[in-house]
Amino acid sequence: MKIPEKGGKRSYMRQLMTGDEAVARGAYEAGVRHAAAYPGTPSTEILENLSGYKEIETEWAPNEKVALESAIGAAIAGVRSMASMKHVGVNVAADPLFTWAYMGVNAGNVLVTADEPGMYSSQNEQDNRNYAKAARWAMLEPSDSQECLDMVRAAYTLSESYNTPIMIRMTTRVCHSKSIVELGEREDVPVKAWEKNPSKYVCLPAIARNLRVKLEERMQELEAYSEESPFNHVEYNEGKVGVIASGICYYYGKEVFGEEASYLKLGFTNPLPAKMIKDFCDRMETVYILEENDPYIQGSVERLGVSCKIIGKETFPPYGEMTPDVIRRCIQKPGYETIDFDRSKLIARTPAFCAGCPHRGLFYRLGKRKDIMISGDIGCYTLAAGKPFGAMDSTVCMGASFSIGHGAQKAFNQTGSGKRVVAVLGDSTFFHTGINSLINTVYNKSNTVNIILDNRITGMTGHQDNPGTGFTAKGEPTTLIKIEDLVRAIGIRHVRVIDPNHLQEVDEAMDACLALDEPSVIITRWPCALKKFSQADQDEFADLFVTRNKVLADKCGGCKLCLKAGCPAMSFDKETKKAVIHQAQCVGCDVCMQICKQDAIVKEG
Repeated sequence: MKIPEKGGKRSYMRQLMTGDEAVARGAYEAGVRHAAAYPGTPSTEILENLSGYKEIETEWAPNEKVALESAIGAAIAGVRSMASMKHVGVNVAADPLFTWAYMGVNAGNVLVTADEPGMYSSQNEQDNRNYAKAARWAMLEPSDSQECLDMVRAAYTLSESYNTPIMIRMTTRVCHSKSIVELGEREDVPVKAWEKNPSKYVCLPAIARNLRVKLEERMQELEAYSEESPFNHVEYNEGKVGVIASGICYYYGKEVFGEEASYLKLGFTNPLPAKMIKDFCDRMETVYILEENDPYIQGSVERLGVSCKIIGKETFPPYGEMTPDVIRRCIQKPGYETIDFDRSKLIARTPAFCAGCPHRGLFYRLGKRKDIMISGDIGCYTLAAGKPFGAMDSTVCMGASFSIGHGAQKAFNQTGSGKRVVAVLGDSTFFHTGINSLINTVYNKSNTVNIILDNRITGMTGHQDNPGTGFTAKGEPTTLIKIEDLVRAIGIRHVRVIDPNHLQEVDEAMDACLALDEPSVIITRWPCALKKFSQADQDEFADLFVTRNKVLADKCGGCKLCLKAGCPAMSFDKETKKAVIHQAQCVGCDVCMQICKQDAIVKEG
């Protein structure tokens, strides 16, 4: 089999790039023609950058399963394709992921998973290297931006040479850190002819059994390749201390151990190069295995029965980022001198909705109701769980709020508790998997109140378009799918579209829907305060944010009730004992004005 080189034909043009940007560039240089994704930190910027290349058809899919299936279809049809997503997105895409490995490719196919050790913007921390092993995908792990480009380019040659899809496992620091990248030229890859071949692409049980045997044979071939892969290499120094690492941990290890240790850097990590690992370990007395999250490499090394002492997860934490400071602390190795300071003087900053966020009014009112359970979801609105709202009682995964709310409501109804459930999710999340949950709610005759927060964009990940915005990933106009039409089509008879900034309107809609003994939907429609408005937005919201609010000091009694809305544009002046609205932040949503009992907040401008 052909062993891909690290890079392709070079133009000798150099550029500072994040890992995500370099992945996109690598796909461009590799001749990729089709790419699909669902936005999720830290993977979002991959498709955003791919959309800048006119040669690549890009699309925001409704969810990660659909994105991978779209990329699979393109690969079967003969064009190189890519799907990208964050780590939890692979859970959604797991169904096609396992079967696709059985089938093998026509044109090359790559799946990028962006894992997030430390959970900076995720509901869990998982190590998707386990997916590659379980599903039998070949896997590459880049350590810096240059490797992101090189590995993506090589992945397509590998994919087509070994008839296998390739997983590229990134982590937050690789995705978002910048380093110099040497760029190459786009490869002119001919489209592969599609030929009818049900014995390869139709996974009936009888066919899949044969494909399973071929899959194992393929993995044996890939194991032999791993021993020769240019992405696996050894750096010997003096002494008997070794470090085995992949991804960003390679650089963390070099920062801590320097020239004191020898290094086995693993870039092609499924299958792992067993002989290379054993030869390296046999030359060492002590080997540190540095990897974030699970002992994926460590388990394989220990099963080889090496003679050296292995130091891994019994010393290093099984969670969080494996930073140089963490490594030094675990092995009690002195680090750099730091300036100490009084940490008690640090002021904690609670995450908050932006000034003018259309979710504020809704959750301010929901938090006042003591007779409901609020089933939440993944998005900016998850912040409603904290102070000052306390308006979210559960959050599991994308699209789950309606399903979990349905199950809880069924339990409350069965036990006769009288408790009602209100389920909340965003517009992009509704298209993601919330629609399936709502179908289940209707079909199984629940009586939950289901709220869809339509802020006209995918807000949390940086304003990507979705089926409800009317634009594609490349910014081209497309059919806008109206949420109210969709929910009526699946059987919801009671649908209300409201402005969430009008608190009375929120209360009236809630009262009406809670009085029903069948499922209902409330759509809160008001654009994200940070959104770049389209002409359609301007036409629909003609009077959008044309005023500001101000506090009349002579009327303000200093009760602080307005601060309960948690708006960052508002503060309290301790000297005057009056509320203050900062005009640079205020967008005139009027929520504070409606809360004030003393008519001390008025319009200005």
